[in-house]
Amino acid sequence: MEIKIMKNILDRNQNKANEVRNLLASKKVLMVNIISSPGAGKTTLLERTCEELGTTFRIGVIEGDITTDRDAQRLKKYNIPIVVINTEGGCHLDSHSISKVLSSFDLDNLDVLFVENVGNLICPSQFDLGEAFKLALVSTTEGDDKPAKYPMLFREAKAVLLNKIDLVPYTNFNYECFRSDLKKINGQIPVFEISCTRGDGLEEWYKWIEGQINIRR
Repeated sequence: MEIKIMKNILDRNQNKANEVRNLLASKKVLMVNIISSPGAGKTTLLERTCEELGTTFRIGVIEGDITTDRDAQRLKKYNIPIVVINTEGGCHLDSHSISKVLSSFDLDNLDVLFVENVGNLICPSQFDLGEAFKLALVSTTEGDDKPAKYPMLFREAKAVLLNKIDLVPYTNFNYECFRSDLKKINGQIPVFEISCTRGDGLEEWYKWIEGQINIRR
């Protein structure tokens, strides 16, 4: 019974996700679903990206969180459209919640819409939001075993951002194990080794996401 119920939920979600994807494609808006554990650096990545690309591209953000709007408050200084979705205990966003808030954006005047999903590596990976692609963000302080323990995200993501590389000397993070596990799951996926706080490696990320946005325009 539980399997059937879950299948129905995923089917309904997929139908709505397809509607969202078709709408965004018609408006030439790239939607990126950023998935990570809590504290991996999603909001800091968005701060850096808005600061660097905000004068070149028209950026919007959907902030998914269980409660509060603290992440959104951090992004207000960039003068971009932001909508907060509080899940009130839910561990992920779904396509229906995304669909409901799209009318809050002027899609005709938007190039890219970043979705900061709820901090979780499991549930958000299962639900298609209608995004162009998923982005996996992990940090060195979480350990090097994330691809092996959460393969679905890394199998489906279009790119991986490995954050907090400046803290590697203070951890037991093993680059070789991380890369080996990731290669077994998704051998072609690009990996950007970055430090959002110090700025290391961000230029390559900016170039890559610029390319993705320009493909859609």
